[in-house]
Amino acid sequence: MPADTGFPRSDVENDFLRVRRRQVLARMVQRLRRAPDDVNVILPLDEVLAALGRRGERRLGLQTIRLDSIVGTVDSTRDFDRKFRPTSGRVRERWERLALAQRRGEPIPPIDVYRVGDLYFVEDGHHRVSIALASGAKTIEAYVTEVDTELPPSGIRGHRDLLFKSYERIFRERVPLGGPAMAKITVTDPWSYAELGEAVEAWGFRWMQDQRRFADRAEIARHWYTEEYQPVVRLMRSAGLVGDSTEAEAYLRVASERYRLILAHEWSDEIVERLRDKIR
Repeated sequence: MPADTGFPRSDVENDFLRVRRRQVLARMVQRLRRAPDDVNVILPLDEVLAALGRRGERRLGLQTIRLDSIVGTVDSTRDFDRKFRPTSGRVRERWERLALAQRRGEPIPPIDVYRVGDLYFVEDGHHRVSIALASGAKTIEAYVTEVDTELPPSGIRGHRDLLFKSYERIFRERVPLGGPAMAKITVTDPWSYAELGEAVEAWGFRWMQDQRRFADRAEIARHWYTEEYQPVVRLMRSAGLVGDSTEAEAYLRVASERYRLILAHEWSDEIVERLRDKIR
């Protein structure tokens, strides 16, 4: 931080202009590096919860939280970027007024935030967060409400990650496997979750026809995992068909190729050998 001039009003004006320059430079660097457009966009809480699935919430009261853990907002404001740097001069008057009051020693009330995992979203106090970050502070006082979600928010860096989480959540609803089994179902392309869900439902329909009875999604998921997915993955591993992809991605690739090759859903060592030759 540059040294203060001793004139508080001039200092807060300089602080605002400096943080605006940082925001503009960050946008320029982002474009020069051809980084995704959403890297510096503030995350809206409603979109995050829509992707993760909301279960409930509880108030945690007043806490001291790290400023670098605040990544989003409850409302749809676009006045600040992900690091709460002003994106225009529209907030300048209020920003400088609050910063000046803080420099003069006036009491600053805690902000209000929602917590999702280790991420915080501001309900009230966007300007206070921006000013605190601009002054070099590391923490801030906040009234915290914790939100419980179906999926953890790990790995969320931008809006594109919300799409991935959304597809994963829908897949978990369509294929409700237990924790250890679900942990093995991983993909790198969110659309693969949709394709895998379709494959499981198709397998479940054939299974119910063979059994001549109805089964719910949970039962279908268990039978698919133990009678189809695990045996097929073992066959693929022994035949060297997994490669650098995940097990689920390899299963999808080979399952679709198998049907095109032999127009049947059975698995055997002979079929795997034919598939290996075909893929090679």
